[in-house]
Amino acid sequence: MGSCCTPDNSCSTSADTTAVAIAESTVTVYAVSGMTCGHCKSAITRSVGALDGVVSVDVDVAGGLVTVTTGGEPDDAAITAAVDDAGYELTGRA
Repeated sequence: MGSCCTPDNSCSTSADTTAVAIAESTVTVYAVSGMTCGHCKSAITRSVGALDGVVSVDVDVAGGLVTVTTGGEPDDAAITAAVDDAGYELTGRA
């Protein structure tokens, strides 16, 4: 057993790694037009969530906002394309 292992063979440093990953994430809010329902929310969440580097996606249909958390700086062009592919229009950062 290495020095980082606990008696149940789990690594005691895993919580520290998670904290670092969260600290290095970036949250960006985008304005998106054309969203009207739960299907819109699902389509955008699926399309944007599939991009490399995207940690989470939160869609506010009523507010016309999509909040994207990425592991570093977001790729605005890729996010715009993903929203477009889902059938909606990203109009800029909110």
